[in-house]
Amino acid sequence: MMLNLTGYRETELLYDGPRTLVYRAIRQSDEQAVILKVLRNPHPSFNALVQFRNQYVITRNLKQPHVVHPLALERYGNSYALVMPDKGAISLDTYWQNSEHNLGELLKIAIQLAGALHTLAQQQIIHKDIKPANILIHPKTKHVQLIDFSIASLLPREQHQRVNPKGLEGTLAYISPEQTGRMNRGIDYRSDFYALGVTLYELLVGIVPFTKADPLDLIHAHIAQTPIPPDELLNAQGKCHPRTLSGIIMKLMAKNAEDRYQSALGLKHDLERCLRSLEASGIITKFELGQQDVCDRFLIPEKLYGREAEVQTLLNAFERVAQGQSEMLLVAGFSGIGKTAVVNEVHKPIVRQKGYFIKGKFDQFNRNIPFSALVQAFRELMGQLLSEADETLTTWKAQILAAVGENGQVLVEVIPELGQVIGQQPAVRALSGTAAQNRFNLLFEKFIGVFTSSEHPLVIFLDDLQWADSASLGLLKVLMGEGKAPYLLLLGAYRDNEVFPAHPLMLTLGELEQQVTTIATITLEPLASEQVNQLVAETLSCSAAIAQPLTELIYQKTKGNPFFTRQFLKGLYDDQFITYNAAVGYWSCDLSQVKDQALTDDVVVFMTQRLQKLSPETQTILKRAACIGNQFDLNTIAIICELAADQVAATLWDALKEGIILPQNEAYKFFQGMQSEQELVGSITVGYRFLHDRIQQAAYRLIPEQQKQIAHLKIGQLLLSNTPPEQQEAALFNIVGQLNLGAELIESLMEREHLAQLNWQAAQKAQLATAYNAAFAYCLQGYQLLGSEAAWQRNYPLTLNLATAATENAYLQSDFDVMDDWLDMTLEHAVDLLDKVKLYEIKILSYMSKNQPLKSVQAALEILSPLGVEFPENPGPDDIETAFHQTAEKFQKYTFDKLLNLPQATDQSKISALRILALVVPPTTIAVPALLPLNITQQVQLCLAYGNSDFSAFSYGNYGFLISGVLGDVVQGYKFGQLSLQYQQKYPNPIIKAKVLMTFHTFVSFWHEHFRKSLTPLKTAYHAGLDVGDLEFACYAAITYCVNSL
Repeated sequence: MMLNLTGYRETELLYDGPRTLVYRAIRQSDEQAVILKVLRNPHPSFNALVQFRNQYVITRNLKQPHVVHPLALERYGNSYALVMPDKGAISLDTYWQNSEHNLGELLKIAIQLAGALHTLAQQQIIHKDIKPANILIHPKTKHVQLIDFSIASLLPREQHQRVNPKGLEGTLAYISPEQTGRMNRGIDYRSDFYALGVTLYELLVGIVPFTKADPLDLIHAHIAQTPIPPDELLNAQGKCHPRTLSGIIMKLMAKNAEDRYQSALGLKHDLERCLRSLEASGIITKFELGQQDVCDRFLIPEKLYGREAEVQTLLNAFERVAQGQSEMLLVAGFSGIGKTAVVNEVHKPIVRQKGYFIKGKFDQFNRNIPFSALVQAFRELMGQLLSEADETLTTWKAQILAAVGENGQVLVEVIPELGQVIGQQPAVRALSGTAAQNRFNLLFEKFIGVFTSSEHPLVIFLDDLQWADSASLGLLKVLMGEGKAPYLLLLGAYRDNEVFPAHPLMLTLGELEQQVTTIATITLEPLASEQVNQLVAETLSCSAAIAQPLTELIYQKTKGNPFFTRQFLKGLYDDQFITYNAAVGYWSCDLSQVKDQALTDDVVVFMTQRLQKLSPETQTILKRAACIGNQFDLNTIAIICELAADQVAATLWDALKEGIILPQNEAYKFFQGMQSEQELVGSITVGYRFLHDRIQQAAYRLIPEQQKQIAHLKIGQLLLSNTPPEQQEAALFNIVGQLNLGAELIESLMEREHLAQLNWQAAQKAQLATAYNAAFAYCLQGYQLLGSEAAWQRNYPLTLNLATAATENAYLQSDFDVMDDWLDMTLEHAVDLLDKVKLYEIKILSYMSKNQPLKSVQAALEILSPLGVEFPENPGPDDIETAFHQTAEKFQKYTFDKLLNLPQATDQSKISALRILALVVPPTTIAVPALLPLNITQQVQLCLAYGNSDFSAFSYGNYGFLISGVLGDVVQGYKFGQLSLQYQQKYPNPIIKAKVLMTFHTFVSFWHEHFRKSLTPLKTAYHAGLDVGDLEFACYAAITYCVNSL
């Protein structure tokens, strides 16, 4: 494959890899020999471009002899070409395989690499991909250099998210345990020590420590398995090997970063001592490792203190789930107590079981966004699926589609990323009443079931449940109710000091416990003084006795809160009360100075003071970000700050380095170190999140109270005006949420009506997602914006829509008192008869929900009369006989074929009448059975007079049941039953499919067919009812199926 790059000639391909191509060439401007590295894919992904460019950004100003210094980064087609000097070096793996080498040479290489890592650590650079292929060595001089900084980081510490193994940064054979994202630990410069240990292990014994074919098995080995020490492996092969060097390598590969070397200089000292001993005597004498290994970097250990019992409870729960159980486990405690850290300890056994772990976090500022945390969690799961191989992804797609059937779009509306997995789905019919909720719940159960099996248990972690919306709490009841899937562990964390017995979360948990769902709760207490002392002592590398005075001061302020303790300790270092004395090699703290400071014992006040040490520009951006929520993206912040994206990214850099915010992905690197290509900026999604809710709260606290509404209103206005119309649907909840927080400040009638319209749209979207509480809140807000009473005259359509939807969503929440108030008010103002029909349907359904069938029928009669359908007040046998006779006469003019092909009805009042008549068939049967024949005959008469409509199939089926059972005309009854089936087949209507099939195969078919022939259709009816949330007729079908099976 030839390379045609302007300004370079005589290109020669040196390396042909899966992702990159490497060439030797001559730079024409100065005739210098160079190496050119390009991406193989001529149309690389954005992430590939970021990584490729990162090599240049990080190393271009790094003047270090053991790092290859790039000469230029050239644009090459849709990508880049990295230009490096050609000094005759080759990769270490190639050199090692093709030459004789000895222990002394290995030590000299290792010493150079330790020196290189020391320089990187001083510059706060983490390479993240140390391996022989990324190390160059000159065959003659033996000079060693590091290359490929594509995934390197300029942040002193990174938090890696759990992703599919194929999406992990680094090379699995050399990756550190924490870099897998499954260790509940961040990564820092010591991750490179682990990879160096693996590299030296391989150079010494000829193989890497772990050789597993399955990526998850390999990750598990790095996390949990101890490799055979090199000396034991070589001794078993009859090769003598010094135990000391083996010990150095094993120390480098310790599972926990705290157990590795803490400084590259300490490592280098031990390696140099080995080399001196080898050169002096031919052997490496034994000595104590790490004597000069002193950590001069202020690092607070990330391990958990005093949580051993709680972690074990969590691990035991997962082990039971891995055996097929389904459990819910909650972790309760104050903010900052370490709930999330405890939950994250479950990562390790999940790797062993090849399970899925997904998580989401509810947000205090976004409580009206339905399913926010669950959507986050399943977006994460969809991301993991999308990173699988095509064959695997196809299998997942087939399994999901088999579970959700034709209703996949219902879930895609809530989890848009699902559409990328299963493809475009057919539109689904809108359902009324509780049918939509039933359909959604059953679909979600089936969807969850796809991902829970013995091959891959599923763990869902929902954080900050005290802020969960009612729709999410309802879904928890579905997930952990009677039909809960096996191999499912639902973990939740909440602040027990922010809930009370009548809090929605506690009420939900109470309902679950009544369903015989065992809910275990771990309540975390503050750390004891001894545990805080251990943390302080390990941070400062001193004894517990020396750390005790400082511990007492910290404990007095933080009361053992782990988050506050760590932040307080970091604050003392940042303010230089804790310093490292290089001359004597230990940390010191001036306690007298610390005691003189007026240090607060309020964590939010403390964090506010820390934020105020950042630049005013950074503070401004963080204040705006805090208004958005715990998570935010660069483009949104750029819009609401009215700044360019690269300017915002640069301003946030200090907050990233301080660990105040964390990057959600690697795209942030696109903006570091060099000018960004503007044509790419708009397509970039750079995500950030606050390290902790208390930091977000502190940033929000920086906004003066009287300016908060102004801030939210301006943010909403900027988002609305800068979001393209085609993207506003996806951003609707965020935009409306911000505008609503500042709605009191809107004086313009036009603007208030516009926001009311947006609230109406948000209510529709929320109702579609079965988030009825949120939908009601949006309706209420919109109605209040219109000015309530006067709005009926000024903007009748919008006011009616909001009031009707508020009525319906109050009903769907079973808040019948509120529903009645809205119903009465809306009926009073409704002008058009058809506007009242919808309200009466809600009224009828509410009575049915309360098991008041007579009131359902009475409400139906109230609205049927103005629709032109009248019934006798007290129907008797004569009325029934007359109805049968009149109906039979009218049918004489029609053949069944003609009935099937009647024109479609267009009179909306008659269509509405038929719909209401069909709706009240069940309550009429119970409460006023004498009215049932009149109801059904009226249905079919409407079809004859005005044409067929959506409910005609059900009407014909009911008529067949009626004349078979009441009149005894089983022949005609069967024909009408067949007509109902034919009409449903010709004009498929999933909403009534269960009704049609159940009616025919329960009340009609048995007169002509054996019971056995009804079993398959009844099973179809059962599933059809479940698909559209028609549980009533699904249950009827199930009962008949059981009876007919006897």
